[in-house]
Amino acid sequence: MDKTNTFTKNSYLNLDDAYEVCRKETAQWAKTFYLGTMLLPPPKRKAIWAIYVWCRRTDELMDSPEAQLKTTNELADRLDQWEEKTKTMFEGRVENELEAVMADTLNRFPMPIKPYLDMIEGQRMDLHKHRYETFEELELYCYRVAGTVGLMTQGVMGLDPAYTSAPWSSFPDPSDAAIALGIANQLTNILRDIGEDRGRGRIYLPQEDLKRFNYSESDLMAGKLNTNWKALMAFQLQRAREWFTRSEEGVRWLSSDARLPVWTSLRLYRGILDVIERLDYDVFNNRAYVNKWVKILDIPISYFISRFR
Repeated sequence: MDKTNTFTKNSYLNLDDAYEVCRKETAQWAKTFYLGTMLLPPPKRKAIWAIYVWCRRTDELMDSPEAQLKTTNELADRLDQWEEKTKTMFEGRVENELEAVMADTLNRFPMPIKPYLDMIEGQRMDLHKHRYETFEELELYCYRVAGTVGLMTQGVMGLDPAYTSAPWSSFPDPSDAAIALGIANQLTNILRDIGEDRGRGRIYLPQEDLKRFNYSESDLMAGKLNTNWKALMAFQLQRAREWFTRSEEGVRWLSSDARLPVWTSLRLYRGILDVIERLDYDVFNNRAYVNKWVKILDIPISYFISRFR
C-alpha cells in the first residue's frame, strides 16, 4: 500500500488533512463505493470515508500480506488489541489521526459501538473457520464483516422526516435494510473473489450448496468450469440479488441527500453480478468489475429512482 495513504503514529496531520487521507484511500481501494460517497454532502462523505478506512484497517489485521506471515496466536492478539483501541476510541481517547477523525465522526453522528465490535468478531471467525456448512452460518459471517457497515453508516445517512414522524409500526425497520445491503455486498464480494480466496485455503460457498450441485472442493481448487459450476453460481447470484432486493425498501426512507448515493452504490455493486454472468461465471481467471462509463451512465438512472421510487 502507498505509504502516503497510511496513517502513522508519528504523523501530525490536522483533521482536514486526515480526512483527505481517508478520501484518497477510499478512492484507491473502493472505486465503486467511492463514487457513491461523492454524491453525499461534504460532512457526510467525510464521515463515510473515515468509517471505510477504519473497516479497512480491521480487515487488514487478517488479510494484508503482512498479516499472512503471522501465526494464529499473533493474529488473535492483534484483534484483541484492536478491540481495546476501538473501545478507548469510543470513549474519546485517541492516539493517531485515524482515531481522531473517527472520534470527530462519532461526535457529529453518534452511533453505538456494537457494530464495530461485531465486525472485529467477524475477523475472529476467519482465524479458525475456513468452511461454512450452511448458508445460515455464512449469513452470520456476512453480517459481522459487512452487515455491520450498514449499521455504522445509517446514522450518517439519516432518515427522511416522513419516516421519523410516523408510527414505528407503519414502516419496516431501516436497520434491517441496512444490514441486508451489507450482506448483499459481501455475498457479491465472495462470488467475485472465489479465485483469490481459494489461494488462501478459504471457501465461502456453503458446503451444502456444493453438495447440492455436485461440485467438489477439488473441482473448485482446480478452477473447473462445467455445467455444475454454472448452475451453482447461478444459484448464488440469485441469492445475492434477493438480498439486494430486501435492502431496497429501506433506501426510500433515507434522508433526501442520501438516497441518490445509496441507490447508486447499490445498483453499481449489484452490477458486478451481471458482469460475472457475462464472464460465463469464470471468476477463476477474471476479476469482475463495472466499467467506469457504465458507472457514469448509471447515475441519471439512480437519480430518477431516488426521486420517484
